[in-house]
Amino acid sequence: MAARWLPVWRRARQTDLIAPDEHCGVAQTLLLGVQHVLAMTGSTIIGPLLMGFDPNIAILCSGLGTIVFFCITGGRIPSYLGSSFSFIALVVTLTGYSGHGPNPDIPLACGGIFMAGLLYALIGLVVSVTGSGWIERLMPPSVTGAIGAAIGLNLAPVAARGLGHGGAGTACGIFALVCTALLAVYGSTLVRRLSILLSLVASTLVYVVVANGLHLATPVDFTTLMRAPLVGLPTFTAPHFTSHAAMLLAPVGLVLVAENMGHLKAIGAVTGHPLDSLAGRAFMGDGVASMLAASLGGTGVTTYVENIGVMVLSRVYSTLTFAAAGCFAILLGCSPFFGALLRAIPEPVLSGLAIGLFGLIAATMVRVWMDNNVDFSRAATLFPVGVALVAGAGDLTLTIGGVTLGGITTATIAAVLLNQILTPRSNSREPPSCP
Repeated sequence: MAARWLPVWRRARQTDLIAPDEHCGVAQTLLLGVQHVLAMTGSTIIGPLLMGFDPNIAILCSGLGTIVFFCITGGRIPSYLGSSFSFIALVVTLTGYSGHGPNPDIPLACGGIFMAGLLYALIGLVVSVTGSGWIERLMPPSVTGAIGAAIGLNLAPVAARGLGHGGAGTACGIFALVCTALLAVYGSTLVRRLSILLSLVASTLVYVVVANGLHLATPVDFTTLMRAPLVGLPTFTAPHFTSHAAMLLAPVGLVLVAENMGHLKAIGAVTGHPLDSLAGRAFMGDGVASMLAASLGGTGVTTYVENIGVMVLSRVYSTLTFAAAGCFAILLGCSPFFGALLRAIPEPVLSGLAIGLFGLIAATMVRVWMDNNVDFSRAATLFPVGVALVAGAGDLTLTIGGVTLGGITTATIAAVLLNQILTPRSNSREPPSCP
């Protein structure tokens, strides 16, 4: 009998950890799906705004992309797709975006994003046919872990700046972070699973009291929220294809391969269910989802690192949760009211949560290294990892021949190239120990 494309999800037999092919009941699955959407909302709104894209379209495309990914991977990989930060620097360079208001050259950017998604999907097709061995040789656990950690560190300054420099707003953001940690450690099983959602609601209410009631911080403006209709489709934009945009943005597909591979390693490590054999499907799902997003005027999407942090906290890895999250995101994308509601969440609150989640991303990559017995006594391992971490955390941006490479891209290239250069030498003789 041919293997089923979709698994048969069974009710979880234990409460400590819910496996990808299990579920924890309809109510909890729906709530956890909402939590995943809200956990990535900050980045899915911030990312498009930094490029001048419509965040409502970005939310809609994240939901559609997640469903596409769920179907192509056969519901076997617990991942949510959201706006990729890997495109930001290059899109700004391509369009000359000023940083304020809508970007007038969104069609041009979408053309380049579409080509990056196409390259990504083609790599996935090749991996599905040939296996992921060559990808793993090119990007072993030491490299994928370094790239994954670099992504978390690269995003960290965004969260740190959003938290502010003191005052009542910063205190509310710290409250959100501490509240999440306390609920995740000391809460009951259900509370631990919903710790981020509960902290988001509680800290937002506290902020409204402090800012709107006591006037100790920048108040939340509810004007847009009250005027926004409950239901309505955003305005879609078709991509415009040029060779320049394709050459500039298509290589981002290689970065997304590394991101996704790192996510697969991380999820496999924390769940105890290796996902390497599904790498080809994952790449194709992500690539097709990015092509779909670009066709509608949305940003490129990728498996979202924030949601790995959510899974680590809740210990629920059921893929049905992400199907629910995708459907909820589609509803949000079709509702200007909910889009305005999400945009009304105070920035310090989102930033406080983001600091915790981005930290969990980096920590999860450490687990990838530990579970794969990466030997950090070897200089051949230390240099690629160390350079990637510094390039990512410092957002090392290079312009070569008119092409701008952002921090995540330079971290990826550095990790891959240094590993390929140093590994053959380390096989021929024992490398010197690091000073």
